[in-house]
Amino acid sequence: MKRTSHYWFLFLFLLIPNACETSDPSSLPRYPVSNLPVAPLVNPSTSNTALQVIPAANVSSASHPLQIDAMRAREYPGSDIVVEQVLDPGGNYSRYYVSYLSDGLKIYALMTVPNGQKPATGWPVVMFNHGYIPPDVYRTTERYIAYVDEIASSGYIVFRSDYRGHDRSEGQAGGIYTQPNYSIDVLNAVASVKRHPDADPNRIGMWGHSMGGYITLRSMVVTRDIKVGVIWAGVVARYPDLFTRWNWGARPTTAEPGSWVYSLEQSNGSVETNPEFWRSISANGYLQDLNGPIQIHHGTADADVPWEFSQMLHDEMVQAGQGVELYLYEGDNHNISNNFSVAMQRTIEFFDRSLKSN
Repeated sequence: MKRTSHYWFLFLFLLIPNACETSDPSSLPRYPVSNLPVAPLVNPSTSNTALQVIPAANVSSASHPLQIDAMRAREYPGSDIVVEQVLDPGGNYSRYYVSYLSDGLKIYALMTVPNGQKPATGWPVVMFNHGYIPPDVYRTTERYIAYVDEIASSGYIVFRSDYRGHDRSEGQAGGIYTQPNYSIDVLNAVASVKRHPDADPNRIGMWGHSMGGYITLRSMVVTRDIKVGVIWAGVVARYPDLFTRWNWGARPTTAEPGSWVYSLEQSNGSVETNPEFWRSISANGYLQDLNGPIQIHHGTADADVPWEFSQMLHDEMVQAGQGVELYLYEGDNHNISNNFSVAMQRTIEFFDRSLKSN
C-alpha cells in the first residue's frame, strides 16, 4: 500500500480509532467480482463540461423532487470554482478552501490538487461525500482527514462538498431522506469540477461513507459522468427497507408523526397503498443505468447502518448485470476502523484500475 512520506501522516492516521494494518488482506471476506470493466475514457478534445444527465424515463409521473426521474429532469449547471483560501499543503498535494454554486446557494468545499506534472488530460478526480455529521458541528477542515489524505496522496483531485447548511455553506440543512438537496449539491459539484482546468472531466469517480454512500448511489443513477463509485457502510437499501430494517427510521406498524417516514407517507401513501412511488425514489431500481462499477465495504459489527444493506445492494447489482465488489470486515465498526488500511488500499487500487488505466 502506498504511504505518504510526510512526517505528520502518523498524526492523521491516528485520527482513525483503533486503526491497524492487516497482514494478509486476502484473508478478509471478498465476494466474487462481477463484470468489472475499466470505464472507457472519452477523447478530451470532444468532451463536454456540462453534466451528462441520464434521460428521465417518465417525467410526467415524477411529482416528487426525490423521485429519480424528477432528479434526472433537473439541470445541474454548477459554476466556476472559487478559491476562498489556500490551506496548508499535504505531503504531495495542495489544499484549498473553495466555493461553488448550487441552486443559487454558495456551497463551500475542501479541494486538493496533486503536485507535479499534470497529465495531458488533467488529473483524475474523486468526489468525496462525507457521512452524517450534525451540521452545526461540521467543519470543512475537520473529520475524514486521513481518508482524504490517502486518496489525495495517490494522485487524485479530491473534492469534498460541505452540503448546504453545513459550516459556512448557504441554505438550510436537513431533510436527508425526504429531499434531494444534498444530492443536488453534489451533482452541481461534479458539474463545477468538470470546468476546473486541472481536472479531467472524463475521469471522475465518487467515494461515499454512510449517508454519503446514499448520495453516491443516487448521483450515479442520475449522471453518466461518474465512472466508478466506492461506498463504505452506505445507507444503500431501498426505501421500504430503510424504515423496516433500520433502527433510526423503524416503525413497527405505522410511522410516528414527525418522522421522515411519516412525512412521505402523508403526502404519497404507504408502501402498501402506493408501492410505485416508493420504488421511484429508490436508486436501487435504476442500477441498470449505472455508467461504471461500484466497490462496497462494510463492517459486520456496524451499529449505525446494517451491513445487510451492502449485501442487498451487491446482490441487486449482480442481478442488474453491473460490476460490483463487496468486502465484509468481520467484527468491524461503522468507520471500518480496525481494517482501515486494507479497505483504503482496496479503494485506491479500485480507483486506479478504473480511472488511471488507458
